[in-house]
Amino acid sequence: MCNINDIQDEIIDEFSGLDDWMDRYAYIIELGNAVPAIDEKFKTPSNIIEGCQSRVWLNAELDENNKIIFEADSDAIIVKGIIALLIRVLSNHSPQEILDADLYFIERIGLREHLSPTRSNGLLSMVKQMRIYALAFVAKLKQENN
Repeated sequence: MCNINDIQDEIIDEFSGLDDWMDRYAYIIELGNAVPAIDEKFKTPSNIIEGCQSRVWLNAELDENNKIIFEADSDAIIVKGIIALLIRVLSNHSPQEILDADLYFIERIGLREHLSPTRSNGLLSMVKQMRIYALAFVAKLKQENN
């Protein structure tokens, strides 16, 4: 299994082959289209990420190896592609690994600078919500081990 930085480096390599931003947006859309649909039972108000212009649902579960599995959906295709990137980087890692991660790929692929201010805020909200889930699972695991 790759660590978070290895996955980020893979993404940076993939984007380095795409010269202009129309190609990069097309690739992000492609990633979004490849995301499996989230179960309708998770499309609840409590799973909507606050601060996103479009609707984004995020669900997180802790698997038997204490790794967080994220799944998400959005009603905006670019946003769905962005959350697909975040899931690729952060899913299947421990809560502590997620909390310790420096998500440098966002800057390196130029994502933040090519998003509108509202989408950029939405990206920050998605990262924040994923870290909140990780914090909650850290607390849950500590409680179970006491």
